[in-house]
Amino acid sequence: MPVPWESSLVTQLKAQYGSGIREANTYLGQNYLVLDPSITHEILEILHEEEEFEYCVDITAVHYPKREKPFDLIWILYSFAKNQRLRVKTMLADGESFPSSVAIWPTANWLEREVYDMFGIKFDGHPDLKRILMPDGWKGHPLRKDYGIVQQDTEWVQVNLGIESGQ
Repeated sequence: MPVPWESSLVTQLKAQYGSGIREANTYLGQNYLVLDPSITHEILEILHEEEEFEYCVDITAVHYPKREKPFDLIWILYSFAKNQRLRVKTMLADGESFPSSVAIWPTANWLEREVYDMFGIKFDGHPDLKRILMPDGWKGHPLRKDYGIVQQDTEWVQVNLGIESGQ
């Protein structure tokens, strides 16, 4: 069960952003924030510039197709100075884009490309947002839950490999 995360950072963020801080909890020793999308990018900048979360470990997403906002967009951050890890999460609607974090953490470049490739979430201002794992021209986004587990882009396989799909 998550428990409230009590810290000076949480107190400061709640004072400044109010209900935009939807959750600030600890679960299994991991601190996490759930933020309104309208303030998430600004808080990511604060976490980097003022709170010493200088390393973006990962950016990922989770797809819940039956929700009104079906995507959780998640950053896993690390502060070497504090030896602390922090997860930041926001929720997006299908087709909703999010500002790129590449200017904050250069490592976000390939991480955002992977999220785009696997989930179809676009990052505004990304310097080169294109597929990174799937071939160019591939249709669909394989980590969406509505993408069938044995589904393949049979047209792409036929055109590019000259064979029938093995599924």
